[in-house]
Amino acid sequence: MSIVYDYFGGLYINLTNKCTNRCEFCIRNFTDSLGNADSLVLDRDPDIEEVKAELRNWDVRGYDEVVFCGYGEPTERLPELLQLAKHIKAAYGRPVRINTNGLADLIWGEDTAPWLEGIIDSVSISLNESDAERYEALCHPEFGLKSYDAILKYIKNVKKYVPYVAVSVVSGSLSQAAIEECRKIAADLDVAFKVR
Repeated sequence: MSIVYDYFGGLYINLTNKCTNRCEFCIRNFTDSLGNADSLVLDRDPDIEEVKAELRNWDVRGYDEVVFCGYGEPTERLPELLQLAKHIKAAYGRPVRINTNGLADLIWGEDTAPWLEGIIDSVSISLNESDAERYEALCHPEFGLKSYDAILKYIKNVKKYVPYVAVSVVSGSLSQAAIEECRKIAADLDVAFKVR
């Protein structure tokens, strides 16, 4: 079970395998690992001290940033994630990014964007579709149709507290027309846009 791994020259933390979505395109549907990880399938969620111990095995300062992204939704463990992010910044001086599905507010039942202020440097949010019905059909969120509006609200809110915010789509799962619709949504929300 890999907790910390290198993926295309980035340092990633696999904090949980829990996720609110069952996306058709999710990489975990096709392989157990990415980059140099043995397996990103976790027997259990690692505790904070385990993650800190794993980080000591890496040249953390040699990476541009540390990214919370594994085989689950990292904001499922947002309090632990934020404790670790503070540790990473204090111990290693590295910026921290979260790759998320944008459903933290539904997971925690409140506006979580303020929790990130001064701790998280960038957030990349998987938009993945241009309307609620298509998003539900592609990503199968446990929260149903309300998920899409919650993501849009999260994007707007997180911009107030985090210096860099981007939305992304997965190219193989969308038509070019849908990608362009998502690009327009990103532009309207004044955030960066990435096609993965």
